[in-house]
Amino acid sequence: MIFDFLWGLFSNDIAIDLGTATTLVYVRGEGIVLSEPSVVAVDRGTNRVRSVGAEAKLMLGRTPSNIVAIRPMRDGVIADFEITESMIRHFIRKVHNSRRMSRPRMIIGIPSGITEVERRAVRESAERAGAREVYLITEPMAAAIGAGLPIQEPAGNMVVDVGGGTTEVAVISLGGIVVFKSSRTAGDEMDNAIIQHIKREYSMFIGERSAEEIKIKIGSAFLMEEEETMEVKGQDLVAGLPKTMTITSEEIRKALEEPVSEILSSIRQTLERTPPELAADIVDRGMVLTGGGALLRGLDRLISEETKLPVITAERPIDCVVLGAGKALEELDILREVLAAPPPVER
Repeated sequence: MIFDFLWGLFSNDIAIDLGTATTLVYVRGEGIVLSEPSVVAVDRGTNRVRSVGAEAKLMLGRTPSNIVAIRPMRDGVIADFEITESMIRHFIRKVHNSRRMSRPRMIIGIPSGITEVERRAVRESAERAGAREVYLITEPMAAAIGAGLPIQEPAGNMVVDVGGGTTEVAVISLGGIVVFKSSRTAGDEMDNAIIQHIKREYSMFIGERSAEEIKIKIGSAFLMEEEETMEVKGQDLVAGLPKTMTITSEEIRKALEEPVSEILSSIRQTLERTPPELAADIVDRGMVLTGGGALLRGLDRLISEETKLPVITAERPIDCVVLGAGKALEELDILREVLAAPPPVER
């Protein structure tokens, strides 16, 4: 106990949204202090970490043979245990200004559909990175809290969290998840769909960063009032030379049809399994969109058209999970039952 007290003096408790695309860190009493890409650059020979976050992301697709830029999170879970541990340790030190005695309490957002083995991997990575206590909170629960939904009321609250690696759809009532669907179709799959479309239609190869830029600038899920164009640079697959093409928002919308349809399917499946009383609440309250994918233009309108339900995009969709985890950190006694709840059963 005395050691916990001493560690507490030197540490700020933190909440982490350990995302496939972006990691956000919330410090108790301060709010969100860090938002960086979940990318680590390492030396191939020694496995030594060269850089983490924004600096490492700039290296994606641009490294010499002795350096590799890695995204250690895939589909919302840890793909590389050691690199994830290094990344968490880097962010802890950055938040604590490199103080070596920092051993914070930590709350981490996790996908609702991950296995017990994957949960243990997240917990162990955080402990080995320097956390003295680790709590886990499911991403849809954290997103609902961050979006300001009254999760502890006896009423249906529906949240759709479209992240980089997973789409989490859940109906929450009385502080617990009643039904959920976790799909590994999300922002990364949208990027891949754009890469495949340009490869197929133009025999040109573009990287992940370029695909993400296209999605953000001209991507949409619903017919736009005014279609847009964008100049894209890549490598000609036939000649092997650099190439420039102009693409339209209309063709990118068509390229995104498959991943967007998968997200709609997850929403429909969740609604079909929702108990009648909670379904009646959702008819009145609608559903809330969170996560970076919620910023895809027209996604809220498309979901509303397909489900005939009100759809609201959260005020700060990218920040919702970490804000919810941060609120749980600030009110640990009140929300301890949410954190301690057993993993929800998909039904």
